[in-house]
Amino acid sequence: MINRALISVYNKEGLLELCSFLVDKDVEIISTGGTYRFLKDNNLPVTEVSEITGFPEMLNGRVKTLHPKIHGGILALRENSEHMEALAAKNISTIDMVVVNLYPFFDKVTSDIAFEEKIEFIDIGGPTMLRSSAKNFKDVVVISDVKDYAPIMEEIKSNGDVSFETRKRLAGKVFNLTSAYDASISSFLLDNEPYPEYYTISYRKAMELRYGENPHQTAAYYTSTTRNGAMKNFEVLNGKELSYNNLKDLDVAWKVVCEFDEIACCGLKHNSPCGVALGSTVADAYIKAYECDPTSIFGGIVAVNRKIDKITAEEMVKTFLEVVAAPDYDEAALEVLRTKKNLRVIKCPVPPSDEQYMVSIDGGLLVQQEDKQLIDSLTVVTEKAPEENDMEDLIFGMKVVKYVKSNAIVVVKNKMAVGIGGGQVNRIWAAAQALDRAKDGTVLASDAFFPFNDVVEEAAKYGVKAIIQPGGSIRDKDSIEACNKHNMAMVFTGIRHFKH
Repeated sequence: MINRALISVYNKEGLLELCSFLVDKDVEIISTGGTYRFLKDNNLPVTEVSEITGFPEMLNGRVKTLHPKIHGGILALRENSEHMEALAAKNISTIDMVVVNLYPFFDKVTSDIAFEEKIEFIDIGGPTMLRSSAKNFKDVVVISDVKDYAPIMEEIKSNGDVSFETRKRLAGKVFNLTSAYDASISSFLLDNEPYPEYYTISYRKAMELRYGENPHQTAAYYTSTTRNGAMKNFEVLNGKELSYNNLKDLDVAWKVVCEFDEIACCGLKHNSPCGVALGSTVADAYIKAYECDPTSIFGGIVAVNRKIDKITAEEMVKTFLEVVAAPDYDEAALEVLRTKKNLRVIKCPVPPSDEQYMVSIDGGLLVQQEDKQLIDSLTVVTEKAPEENDMEDLIFGMKVVKYVKSNAIVVVKNKMAVGIGGGQVNRIWAAAQALDRAKDGTVLASDAFFPFNDVVEEAAKYGVKAIIQPGGSIRDKDSIEACNKHNMAMVFTGIRHFKH
């Protein structure tokens, strides 16, 4: 039975209804600082914690509930006679319910306030009370989530008490919350240690998804509690709910266009670019990206790094797209895009900002730095140097090839990725695919070095004028000589861009 409840909350939502319900059930309420004043102001009977402990709050509220008369009343096992005798000897009464929500560190750590202010939003007493209550969940009902108020009241109305299974679930929610809370604080304080001894991450569920990559797989989407980011700070302006594949593809498409200062558009399918282009206008960039591969872009994702206007929107609705993403939209453009009621229209106001990339393997987690450095140094290794326009195309190609699954080859002409070959176990296969799709590309970019001269020989058949690649193969000389034989230019970057 619940006879005594300790309530200390930062978020007062739903509190009056809960406390009124408890008072009607003859539950004694004890409380702290702001919560005590809130309940008093609303004419609810409440006892201040300091009256229980005989010790006033101190250190500007930093110390309120850290006292044996509080934690003894929470942690005592009711069926343990020694525990109950110890409470009686110290005149400590049991506490049967604890309702606590925490200082909003999750919100404050990503806000624009001073480091010292963020420290003050690290809750100490709250997690301590929650953990004590959760450990003793058989005897103490612990509520850490406002959304649990109503179901708990309903259960007490129906059964007169809270079941073991419900108590256990509420305790599990506490440790789920406090582990994420502590992980968030740890990340904040260890911001200069990318690979600490324990890799703790703190993410909060943003939405449950209809399914994962395939309909038989369940899925949910979580966002970081410690960092802002493009895939956390977007806004859905139209269309169906986002799917697992939409979110994964949207992330890559947005990263591709954010590689460029110029007006850029990326069409993406199955997590790999199918068309990327720069343009003099947004419409120009979109049309060029579409023309890179009109077949694959069907049912794909399109991202643009500029505001979308009506002319561009009118072009976009001519084909079936799953998602369109941009930093902003003209009202006239939105009207056009919304004529496709299922088209997901996403406003992405911020560029990508993650410093690390994680992927799970069975029983483990691989963590690495994001691939942000494009080139170490540009070195012309052939007798012929690229012309200025060709060099611009080469760098454009390298920015695109970064996001194509390895082995990856991108063929470029006039700032358009006219041929993309990726995900092959053999580099010559990727090259052959890209070159065949391009037909008349000007330059070729490779994510990694050439182990043989076969890619150069294949490129020469299609009239490629210049190649960019990391270099570093023991057979680099073979590829250089092949380029010289065919009067082609080759540039080494010194950096590989594998993407598995």
